[in-house]
Amino acid sequence: MTFALRHGVNISHWLSQSERRGEERRAWFVQADVERIAASGFDHIRIPVDEVQLWDEQARREPEAFELLEQALDWCEQADLRAVVDLHIVRSHYFNAAGEPPLFADPAEQDRFCMLWRDLSEALVQRSLDRVAYELLNEPVAHDPGDWNRLAARALAEVRAREPKRIVAIDSSGAADPRTFTELRVPKDEHLVLSFHFYDPLLFTHYRAPWAAMGVYEGPIDYPGELVSKEKWDAFSPDLRFACRSERVFAAPDIERVLAPALALAKETGLPLWCGEFGALGTTSEPARERWYRDLLAALKRHEIPWTVWDYKDKGEFGVFDAERRPTLVHRMLSEAISSSDD
Repeated sequence: MTFALRHGVNISHWLSQSERRGEERRAWFVQADVERIAASGFDHIRIPVDEVQLWDEQARREPEAFELLEQALDWCEQADLRAVVDLHIVRSHYFNAAGEPPLFADPAEQDRFCMLWRDLSEALVQRSLDRVAYELLNEPVAHDPGDWNRLAARALAEVRAREPKRIVAIDSSGAADPRTFTELRVPKDEHLVLSFHFYDPLLFTHYRAPWAAMGVYEGPIDYPGELVSKEKWDAFSPDLRFACRSERVFAAPDIERVLAPALALAKETGLPLWCGEFGALGTTSEPARERWYRDLLAALKRHEIPWTVWDYKDKGEFGVFDAERRPTLVHRMLSEAISSSDD
């Protein structure tokens, strides 16, 4: 495979999940950021992009957004970085929305999704195969996994019509949870990557997250071992325990348990795995968070799985850098992992 990944970072809240437009959007991610990422030892970035940013409601391209995307890809090439363009959110599918996404209920929305990939492929077709890859959809959440398997195959066919050898990443239908790889039906195609995300245990990685169901818990928490006491766990509602994936106790061996279905599918298909997202909020203690990052990074290294951390910069939640572009604890942990992998 000419498109090889090792250690990367997500460029969030730029062309995805952001209301920034105009100069504010342009200033959020600049060439100096790409150079900083390369200097930190990363070899690639993942660029989440949203339909609402790249296309208007009539599916016409938004010229400025496409210009920014193309410019970022140019910067990556100059800095010797690879890039994965990830269709993160479309108008008919948002991974955090309640209920069945319209994408899987409305054939017209499925046609539109395939059209978006036809157009994106047409826009980027001239990009070098060893520099740019695609990801069909971030964290698909089809209630019937077969719906996503069929749509993924259709969207892939749109790309293959003009790009038979472009590397394309496919997530599983359970929001890219490695456990749901048992339900992923992979098209016969040697230029694919199997993409998963790792945020287990959710009660720890999303501690006090205001957007997540488990964020309502604000009591003591630790890692590894007992995340919370049995007494506090028993006081959780059944829905809250379900949202936490019933994980009250979690340690390094549990990482292997969660990864097992993804490892099995990779072995069965002969396709590479890629951890396209992982991270833990800065709401827990630094020692506990360090232990979590160290355990996960060790597992990924052990299985030779490339990774892309969530995310580049933010207000100190997940970021490798904070909003002022200063290195965080995450930067230190990843730097250690990158250095050890080069030994």
